[in-house]
Amino acid sequence: MPKASEIKKNSTIVYNNKTCIVRDIERSVPQGRAGGSIYRMRMYDVVSGAKFDETFKDSDMLQLADLVRRQATFSYIDGDEYVFMDKEDYTPYSLNKDAIAEEILFINEETDGIQVLIVSDVPVALDLPISVELEVVETDPSIKGASATSRTKPAKCSTGLVVQVPEYVATGDWIRVNIEERKFQGRADR
Repeated sequence: MPKASEIKKNSTIVYNNKTCIVRDIERSVPQGRAGGSIYRMRMYDVVSGAKFDETFKDSDMLQLADLVRRQATFSYIDGDEYVFMDKEDYTPYSLNKDAIAEEILFINEETDGIQVLIVSDVPVALDLPISVELEVVETDPSIKGASATSRTKPAKCSTGLVVQVPEYVATGDWIRVNIEERKFQGRADR
């Protein structure tokens, strides 16, 4: 059983006899007293979808839930459901748009490295790669001779995500975006 300080975002734990996914973690260090950090975790109940916040000391022991990760690719949208296809046995996994609202901005048909997280045979979340390649669909015209270290401008990607890019990036270019920081990493090799 790991300590609260060892829990990462998108981990699945059992808390109050419920299977929960940790969506966000805030760490704070209390001032003026000897002791460890405090971790405030925003969790979602896998079954009901209810969200709640809970606070743990860094030494609190938490139980990990049984979790299966399956490699998948984005397949299609069916109303409010996003359908992903298992890469090995072609099992379709449906996830509600609200459950994966943040991840949707980084997913297109060509996104590779997607993992569907499954708890008790139910798909509950996505785990994305560190960076993805997206097409720029709208940005100011590129400036000839602009260097990589010069100013930036906003660029809208095909998924709706807006990131700051160097001035030399033009509409139609493919770029690599870091998911965690939501930042431009470079041009994609296309």
